[in-house]
Amino acid sequence: MVDVYENIKKGERGAWVSIAAYLLLSAFKLASGYFYHSDGLLADGFNNLTDIVASVAVLIGLRISQKPPDSDHTYGHFRAETVAALVASFIMAMVGIQVVIQAIESLFTGKETIPSLLSAGIAVICAVSMLAVYAYNLRLAKHINNQALMAAAKDNLSDALVSIAAAVGIVGAQFGLPWLDGVAAVGVGLLICKTAWDIFRDSTHRLTDGFDENQLTDLRTTIARTKGVEGIRDVKARVHGNHVLVDVVIEVNPELTVIEGHEISDKIEERMKKAHNIMHVHVHVEPKQ
Repeated sequence: MVDVYENIKKGERGAWVSIAAYLLLSAFKLASGYFYHSDGLLADGFNNLTDIVASVAVLIGLRISQKPPDSDHTYGHFRAETVAALVASFIMAMVGIQVVIQAIESLFTGKETIPSLLSAGIAVICAVSMLAVYAYNLRLAKHINNQALMAAAKDNLSDALVSIAAAVGIVGAQFGLPWLDGVAAVGVGLLICKTAWDIFRDSTHRLTDGFDENQLTDLRTTIARTKGVEGIRDVKARVHGNHVLVDVVIEVNPELTVIEGHEISDKIEERMKKAHNIMHVHVHVEPKQ
C-alpha cells in the first residue's frame, strides 16, 4: 500500500506542473494579446485562467486520495481521484462550449484590427510548451495509473489545440481570411467537448460501480482455472480510484477442510495479482452442491 501512496504523491508533481504552466502562459498570452491586438491570444489567455481551477481540483483530489482508511472510508479515499476527474470534465466542457460560441460569433462579425503576425509565433510557442506539459503528464499518468492526472493531461492537450487554432486565425487575418480563425476554433471547441464527455462518461461509470464486461470475463476465467475451484457462483468487480476490488463466491469440494479452502483462496489472490495486478480480492468459499 505504501507504493500506492507514493504513486499518488508523484501525481501531485504533474498537477503542479500544469498549474505553473498555466500561470506563466496565461500571463504571457494576456500581455501579448493586449500589445499585439490579438483577440485570439486574449481569449486563449483567459481560457488558461479557468484551466488553473481544473488543475487545482485535480491537485485537491490527489491530496484527499492520500488520506488513510478510516471508520467512514474503510477502503480509503482513492475515489477522490475520480471525483477530481469529474470536476475537470465539467470545466473542460464549459471551456469547449465557450470556444464554440465565440468562434461562431466571430464568423458573423468582422475584425476591425488585424493582429500582428508576431502574435501567431507567440501562440505557436505556447502550444509547443503546453504539448510538452501534456507529454509529461500523460507519461506520468500512465506510469502511476492515475485517472485524475490523465484528465489533466487531456486538458493540457486541449489547450495546446486552442493555441494552434489562435495561430491559424492570426495567420489567416494577414491574408484576408479571418474566417479561418472561426472554423478552426469551432473544430477545436467540439474536440474539447468530446474529450470532456469521454472523461465524464468514464468517471460516472466508475463512481456508479460500473465495470467492463470483457475484463470481468477475463477475471472469471483466471479464477475458474485455479486448482481446486469447481465452480463460480458469482463474481463482481468495481474500480476504486486506481484500484480494482473483486468479490467472488467459489464452489469447492465439500469434503475439503477449512485450511484447504483457505489455501485455494490464497491461490486465487496470487493468480489475480500476477495476471491482472489486482491486490484486493475477497473470496467466499461455498461447498459444491
